Amino acid sequence: MKKSKIGKTLPVPGMSQDDELRPDQGHVMTSTLNLANHFLIAMPSMQDPIFGGTVVYICEHNDKGVLGVVINKPTDMTMEVLFERIDLKLADGLRTTVVNEPIMFGGPVQDDRGFVLHTPGARYSSSLTVTEDVAFTTSIDVLEAVANGDGPQRLLVSIGYAGWSPGQLEDEIGRNGWLTVGADARVLFDLPIEERYNAAIKLLGIDPMMLASEAGHA
Repeated sequence: MKKSKIGKTLPVPGMSQDDELRPDQGHVMTSTLNLANHFLIAMPSMQDPIFGGTVVYICEHNDKGVLGVVINKPTDMTMEVLFERIDLKLADGLRTTVVNEPIMFGGPVQDDRGFVLHTPGARYSSSLTVTEDVAFTTSIDVLEAVANGDGPQRLLVSIGYAGWSPGQLEDEIGRNGWLTVGADARVLFDLPIEERYNAAIKLLGIDPMMLASEAGHA
């Protein structure tokens, strides 16, 4: 198994490895569609082995593509195991709930690296503020803070992320592969993993059972 690590910078789809991810970095949009801070909800009919049944939180959507993190597909790795693999020592008395928290499969891109969604607060060396409730950090200092017991109050750690090239996601949405809805940080951080898919659908005002039934008769 590959050794997990946290990179200093994140290769955003279509962006040079030399480009640095900076807080509140803006881009000129080539489309009026901007799904940053939205959930992508896989349609029940989606049979894709990677994205079927998933909810993806979109961190950035610009002319270079789309970057998101799957928030409801846990791996068998816990925070404790991840800290061991990146040689971080946990502070004494760190809450057991944090230690045992599962690491998400964030997506198939850079699946040997760690990425963190969290509530904003302290500044980290490679971090993007998405909203006043959500930030996205790719540098190891955020996990160092967690290990020391003074990290973000709410966070989700993933291995890998989901990326789409320019126009690719728009095409998938046009072919009814995904539902989209404005994100709710409570779904992202507070709900049990197994409840996040249905909760995201309910944000649309749709009964998840009715949607599943319609997909089954499509």
